[in-house]
Amino acid sequence: MNPQNRMLLYVLVASLFIMPLAGTKGARNAVEKNPVRIAYANWASSVASANLAKAVFQEKLGMDCELVPMPIDMIWTAVAEGDVDAMLSAWLPDTHAHFKEQFGEQVIDLGPNLFGTRTGLVVPAIIPGRTATGPGIREPYITIDSIYELRDYAEKFNYRIIGIEREAGITRQTEKAMNAYGLAGFDLVESSEAEMIMALSRAIPHQQWIVITGWIPHWIFARWNLKFLDDPQNIYGEKGHINTIVRVGLKEDRPQAFRFLNNFQWTPEEIGQLMLWIEEDKGRFPYDKALRWIRTHPDRVENWISETGF
Repeated sequence: MNPQNRMLLYVLVASLFIMPLAGTKGARNAVEKNPVRIAYANWASSVASANLAKAVFQEKLGMDCELVPMPIDMIWTAVAEGDVDAMLSAWLPDTHAHFKEQFGEQVIDLGPNLFGTRTGLVVPAIIPGRTATGPGIREPYITIDSIYELRDYAEKFNYRIIGIEREAGITRQTEKAMNAYGLAGFDLVESSEAEMIMALSRAIPHQQWIVITGWIPHWIFARWNLKFLDDPQNIYGEKGHINTIVRVGLKEDRPQAFRFLNNFQWTPEEIGQLMLWIEEDKGRFPYDKALRWIRTHPDRVENWISETGF
């Protein structure tokens, strides 16, 4: 083979290796120009975590971020199908166990971003301004402590448990609890988180008996004195955690976003502060409150982004 032909052969062979690499790099660049898409549910904790992640992406990492509101069942589906990049609101191991079983092999679980969650049936533990059983002795106007006791006071509760949307894991758990504790005469009122809280806020000033589906973390436990009813059959499970779930392939085509989401973790007290700030403005400016949280927790944020390459 003459030198000219040999050179042409070298160029052809080299191009066969270079072109796939160039195509891969180009595809990654195209992906990174798109915003990171985070799905969230219309719950106080989910709104807070999603807006905080968006603020970090945009203000600290220089990456556009789009928040996509969805019902929780659609969120799991969207991550599994790659329509969104991540969710920060997987309540495990109990509340979203059925979603994890259904989609677990189609998503990447980055583990807990918050420990210490709890779900269950909640009643006001408000002590009215009157003596209850003797001089100086006061007790809450709702006197029950266990889910079993709901049957004995069904009329006072108007035969209703105030819940949230059907797709939520706590709704499924409450349906099981109603069967397990013999609450067949009760109606589980499916509404939204906002409607449930509105019902609670109306009931407390008038000392009306009300039971809701509740969870920690949530700002309502800072606003009012509330208590979980004892759950002897453990229908709602023990204390759990909230996990970050991302789509398959995120680590490969958006490594910096993946590293931040993998590092992201905070405490119930930290998210509680952000939720309260958001609630102060009736939920109208969650991103602004997330920016405020970033300004007041610089070391925490630095820990999240220190290994992202920025």
